[in-house]
Amino acid sequence: MIAITRYRVPESQAETFAAELGAILDALAGAPGYRSGRIGRTVDDPTLWALITEWDGAGHYRRGIGLPQVRMRLIPLSALAVDEPGAYEIIAAR
Repeated sequence: MIAITRYRVPESQAETFAAELGAILDALAGAPGYRSGRIGRTVDDPTLWALITEWDGAGHYRRGIGLPQVRMRLIPLSALAVDEPGAYEIIAAR
């Protein structure tokens, strides 16, 4: 499954935000079921960011983001998160 969380980040906070997301990816890397993670920013609107992670399943994802070392970094960023569903099952891959 993939998880996509989008964030609306003021340009003045971009550097700090990118560092925090990098630290979150580092913390997630050791979680069981974690496959990969990426940080992206739209080319048309530099204030819109995405944290994209891939997992062995939804249970692994939920447990991974619940790890204390992840939660302590995610919670402060939640005010910047776009309120929308973010967990996707993979239907097809090529």
